[in-house]
Amino acid sequence: MKQLVAFDLDGTLAESKQAIQPDMGEALADLLTVAHVAVISGGDWPQFDKQVASRLPDRADRSRLWLMPTTGTKLYTFREGQWRTVYAELFSDEQKQQILTAFDESLEATGFVPEQTWGERIEDRGSQITFSALGQQAPIHAKEVWDPDFAKRKVIQADLKKRLPGLSINMGGATSIDITQEGVDKAYGLKRLRDESGIPLDAMMFVGDAIFPGGNDYPAKELGLDTVRVRDPQDTLSVIATVVACQK
Repeated sequence: MKQLVAFDLDGTLAESKQAIQPDMGEALADLLTVAHVAVISGGDWPQFDKQVASRLPDRADRSRLWLMPTTGTKLYTFREGQWRTVYAELFSDEQKQQILTAFDESLEATGFVPEQTWGERIEDRGSQITFSALGQQAPIHAKEVWDPDFAKRKVIQADLKKRLPGLSINMGGATSIDITQEGVDKAYGLKRLRDESGIPLDAMMFVGDAIFPGGNDYPAKELGLDTVRVRDPQDTLSVIATVVACQK
């Protein structure tokens, strides 16, 4: 029996930057009847609200839901009828400028400049700086074919690690690279979740599509959690159904 099931968002619960589908909302509502649920991903709170919080059915027990934007450097819980910030850890202005400069230098050095972009490619999320290769508003079909095997981002990631020692640099989503404070990854966020929720790590499981070395879900596996790697949201629905059946 697991007391809490944690999920990645993009590629796991929903397509990249898209709202969860109604069947996923219903599945999460079912899961919330038998366990706490956490969502930890690189997007900021507005994206979490758009993709998850506002899309759940009325019956969902939001008091058992833990939403962790920007790789767990922020935590939101539902109390007294609204979502409230539990904590938020932010970069300094100096750190932000250092990261933005490193991105510019790294992209020029590695030569990965796409022919077309949609919107800004670098987003300041306060506690995380995120690079989206095709831009923040890129259509799903373009993102799916740009770097399906993570090969391009692995090159950029390796270059950034040389330029930004002491920071965590991980791949996420379909085209993204997330930069957070040193030691901040999903393992860090899950340990913070343990402290805030009182639920021990061995009573948690994690579900994600990037559970492989260099993927931003892999720290959950390194932390020792029971993990399930999925291919897409449809795969996740099957995992949720199995967990709900086993927990009842």
